[in-house]
Amino acid sequence: MLFRIDRDQLAEAVAWTARSLPTRPSMPVLAGMRLEVTDDHRLKLSGFDYEVSAEVTLDLETGEPGVVLVSGRLLAEITRALPAQPVNFTLDGAKAVVTCGSTRFTLLTMPVEDYPSLPVMPPAAGRVGSDVFASAVAQVAVAVGKDDTLPMLTGVRMEIEGDLITLAATDRYRLAVRELKWEPAQPGLQAVAMIPGRTLADIAKALGGTGAEVEIALSSGGTGEGMIGFSSAGRRTTTRLLDPEFPKYRSLLPTEFSARADVATSAFVEAVKRVALVAERNTPVRLTFRGGEVVLEAGSGDEAQAVEVLPVDFEGDEITIAFNHQYLLDGLAVLDSDVARMQFTTPTKPAIITAGKPAGEEAASDYRYLIMPIRLSG
Repeated sequence: MLFRIDRDQLAEAVAWTARSLPTRPSMPVLAGMRLEVTDDHRLKLSGFDYEVSAEVTLDLETGEPGVVLVSGRLLAEITRALPAQPVNFTLDGAKAVVTCGSTRFTLLTMPVEDYPSLPVMPPAAGRVGSDVFASAVAQVAVAVGKDDTLPMLTGVRMEIEGDLITLAATDRYRLAVRELKWEPAQPGLQAVAMIPGRTLADIAKALGGTGAEVEIALSSGGTGEGMIGFSSAGRRTTTRLLDPEFPKYRSLLPTEFSARADVATSAFVEAVKRVALVAERNTPVRLTFRGGEVVLEAGSGDEAQAVEVLPVDFEGDEITIAFNHQYLLDGLAVLDSDVARMQFTTPTKPAIITAGKPAGEEAASDYRYLIMPIRLSG
């Protein structure tokens, strides 16, 4: 086996594939990256840990067919550090030799026969723009739970209804919901999948820069059952699905509000960050909306205190409500709008954050971030 390839092309492909490799593999062989040169002069780099698989296919000008398994993370570090010259990869007995200009690395190989076969990709269900998909996943991933003892809260629920995908995630303290259009492979398609949140966030981010469309592969029975696949620009990845159980979140989203505030997103974010400097870990930031302003406060009594006032476009009765400042910042950070719209019912019930729009237009409804308030004493 041997091949010659551009250094940047190889480094990017190796780095992308290495993202899915386990940091603590259950078996040493799972830390390996499989490199295969096919008869039609293509290089396939793949990794698999029985949970997530990743594969990149690159075209080669020259190459001799063969398969080798080497340490994936080591290969990623090596290719990233190589000089900007063509890379030659050859086998020398039980060792792989990487040569680039006057630089030469020798790597030990692993037994290819002990490496698991990559899962078969489920049937294609449809496609969506990679940038739109990456943005949508990032918006809901902020609300994914981190408590592994509650598996259903560590995932992102994907609901497919015809040409509409709804993504939802919650950790009980906030709920993020995003709707986006896509092109289903067949009209009237209906499906539900519960995808590990951290894995989906990594996949969407990695595929988001391709500038191409992402093809989503989802089985409704038979091949690929219990898995979902994503592919774009010569890259494909699969992950196992979680149990589809998920809270009935739609009933949590209020439909009527007693107050509404539109505030400049960037100014609001910076103000929350400043005021939160005096907030202890579990101390909330208090927001009082009245007239044309919002007063942000943190700290109390003998502790350090902070107050800041921002202009807002406000409608409704004066309201004082408190939030975990990090949860508030998480929702604002992914809003993708110059104006943040906050809608309230009472100080003890969840508030909704959406993208605000110019006066006279309705608020955008494709992204909603529900955040639970913290009850204020007294």
